[in-house]
Amino acid sequence: MRAVTPDLLRADPLPDPVEGAGKDQRGRVLIVAGGRSVPGAAWLAGTAALRAGAGKLHIATARSIAPHLALALPEARVTGLDETREGEIAAHAASALERFAEESGAVLIGPGMLDDLATRQVVHDLLDATTSPRFVLDAAGITALGDDGERLRRHAGRILITPHAGEMASLLGIHRDVIEADPVAAAERASRLVSGVVAMKGACTFILQASGDGEPRAVWSCSQGNVGLATSGSGDVLAGIVCGLLARGAEPLQAMRWAAFLHGEAGNRLAGRIGPIGYLASELLAEIPAVMASLSAA
Repeated sequence: MRAVTPDLLRADPLPDPVEGAGKDQRGRVLIVAGGRSVPGAAWLAGTAALRAGAGKLHIATARSIAPHLALALPEARVTGLDETREGEIAAHAASALERFAEESGAVLIGPGMLDDLATRQVVHDLLDATTSPRFVLDAAGITALGDDGERLRRHAGRILITPHAGEMASLLGIHRDVIEADPVAAAERASRLVSGVVAMKGACTFILQASGDGEPRAVWSCSQGNVGLATSGSGDVLAGIVCGLLARGAEPLQAMRWAAFLHGEAGNRLAGRIGPIGYLASELLAEIPAVMASLSAA
């Protein structure tokens, strides 16, 4: 096991846009997220993707909240999708997103989506309809996966998941206590399942990447951060950072290691300035560029 440290990240620098490059060169992000009950999840994830350096942001969310989200985040293109009576993104909504997903460097699905069956259909339809983007799956996007090896193998190396213990337990079909007793073993199993990168979130986040034959490679640990990060919306921010880094050209393992550290260090800076408990997930966002710049400095 190796620790994610500033020295490690400086030795693996993020791709920087060429001076004078336009926003297309900095990468496109599509975020499928939110609903009438949790509209802020899409805002948090989308803003985090932009703070991590993505050039273009497209958010797809339930139609009833789309105008409000567009006003709250004027930097984004916002598409309103068909929704259920409860205000959740409808199961058939993915058909309206296939072209946008294929044109994006990274696609995030799941934050703030509360209808598990509909989310599962959206995830499956987009995985079936696309061949090139990298997918970040969070929250309901993780539990929607199921044990569908053939579909996941089609996207081997292009799927990243960011589960906490409860989501991991649902994905693997085992009790949460088993996950908490051995989070690394759970992350290893999940990395084989998705043939991609897993960040097993917790007080210490464990990051694994499955090899080409489905076996996990090295385990990376990131203990950056503090208990204040255990707050509503914090996971949406982490998922958005990962997506933004992927869009600007980072490799999956690189993006996950950088995102975990950026997220944790943003929490440390807020804890020092505000206090260890009580800062908000939305306050993490403005810290991301400065942390990133400090790690990129010679």
